[in-house]
Amino acid sequence: MFQQARRGRRRAAAVAAVVLAALTAAGCAGGSGSGGRDDTLVVYTGQSSDYQVNFNPFSPNLIEGPGTIFEPLFFYNVVRNDPPAPRLGTAYSWNATGTELDITVRDNATWSDGVKFTAADVVYTLDLISKNKALNTTGYAGQARAVDDTHVAVTFPEPSFMQGPQVLGRIFIVPQHLWKDIANPVTDPVKNPVGTGPYQLDDFKPQAFTLKANPHYWGGEPAVKKIRAVSLSGNQAGADALAAGTIDWQTGPVPDIKDIEKNYPGYKAAITPLNQVALFTCSNAQLGCTGPQTDPAVRKAIYYALNRTQLNSLAFENTSTPISPGFALIGRDDKLISGKLHDRTAPMSPDTAKAAQVLAEAGYTKGADGVYARNGTPLALSVKVVAGWTDYITAVDTMAQQLQRFGIKLTAEQLSWNEWSDARGRGQYQLLIDSLYQGPAPDPFYLYSYFFSSKNTAPAGQVANPNFGRFSDPAVDAALAALDKIDGKDTAARQPYLDTVQTRIEEVMPYIPVLTGSAISEFNAAKFTGFPTKDDVYAFPAVWGRPDASQIYIHLKPAG
Repeated sequence: MFQQARRGRRRAAAVAAVVLAALTAAGCAGGSGSGGRDDTLVVYTGQSSDYQVNFNPFSPNLIEGPGTIFEPLFFYNVVRNDPPAPRLGTAYSWNATGTELDITVRDNATWSDGVKFTAADVVYTLDLISKNKALNTTGYAGQARAVDDTHVAVTFPEPSFMQGPQVLGRIFIVPQHLWKDIANPVTDPVKNPVGTGPYQLDDFKPQAFTLKANPHYWGGEPAVKKIRAVSLSGNQAGADALAAGTIDWQTGPVPDIKDIEKNYPGYKAAITPLNQVALFTCSNAQLGCTGPQTDPAVRKAIYYALNRTQLNSLAFENTSTPISPGFALIGRDDKLISGKLHDRTAPMSPDTAKAAQVLAEAGYTKGADGVYARNGTPLALSVKVVAGWTDYITAVDTMAQQLQRFGIKLTAEQLSWNEWSDARGRGQYQLLIDSLYQGPAPDPFYLYSYFFSSKNTAPAGQVANPNFGRFSDPAVDAALAALDKIDGKDTAARQPYLDTVQTRIEEVMPYIPVLTGSAISEFNAAKFTGFPTKDDVYAFPAVWGRPDASQIYIHLKPAG
């Protein structure tokens, strides 16, 4: 609960020693082995239970790897429209029709076991993606060939301009000489990862793992010599660890964020509205989802009954912003928001009359107990939330109170992150709270292709990634296929298809929009320099952002 998080500095100081003791016991509180903690960056990524070793960059349950250990070809900044920054790639170009992508890769990179990186590794990785549907979350449909050791040509069966950032920025290159012997690359946890990235795995424990700087990194050994990721019990423990100075970077709420520099001396904050918070629904009965949330009327009723202004105040310190029901990002994507939407933005105040109308038209009536029911079955749903994620827990509790007053019963179910993630992937939930993340480039197409394409879902019981809502709609699939072929700069040609996607999403609403959540990061500016600033957001400053965090790691330097 956010109210619990407002226990203040006295509470924080009281538990600081406990947090420090816990971190020390786990080998997590400083001590780089090379002269103190100043060159060890301690991060808290929100892990609220023991880590399960998994460095497979293609796994939905991975704990680390993309960008730090395994690199993309280029880094794209999703916050602003910067030119892609070279990683393993150094240049690329399209032919005029968008059917061939030529890539030049660097000739000075090696895998961490000493084997030289070549274009053959890129081809192997792309082939691995195309041959394994479960790995192909970006809809890659190309055929790659190595022209020589530093050049790759990727051909597509049809124009595929929008595949560029996916291939270049969201596929993490793995070593052919090791991965060819992995029996099942979909499920193998890759306990001993070998990559080309700026960091290597140093040590793993269930309570924490440590990365160490790669001394042979093509860009030079990073100045931050070690990165230690710790598991804590949740947001309150994260705030307490900040107060104790035992973590250096986290992305999560703390009390009175506006006074961060006063309350947490040496720390600064970055607030970036990007990810769109939603109630995910296992929406598709045809794919095995069960429960009242499979009825679009129920989803729409919840959408109208929420008081988003109150949610923003109680759960998110008024740092969140409005959200479009078509899931284009307010601000960044304003010019692409469909004029055919019923609501350009989700209502900030509840419209209970509209919610009641939607349910009445679907055959629901309110009983003497004040709860809607149909065919004698009360309208009651469960919502899964990660234990310790206090902002989301507060949001769910607040929504439960709001919906109870309207006539829908909502019951929160707190789970460990591992349990919650597994339920999300397998569709074993009615509702859960999470956010829809952006793609490799600042364009809503990628979010749509991730979360709304039939290609990225699966029957309930099987792992889907990342279309967790099991949404499947032929009109949306056709629109996404058309958008994939059009140059992203041709907005006039794209808009009719964006209209189709956004209006269908608003109509069916497999993810019930809540608010655009601000990623609130706090970092120890007294010990490390180089974090993104308000005037230079060179990467999305969320510690759990991948590969974004890796781009920040290689910019950081110990202060003083």
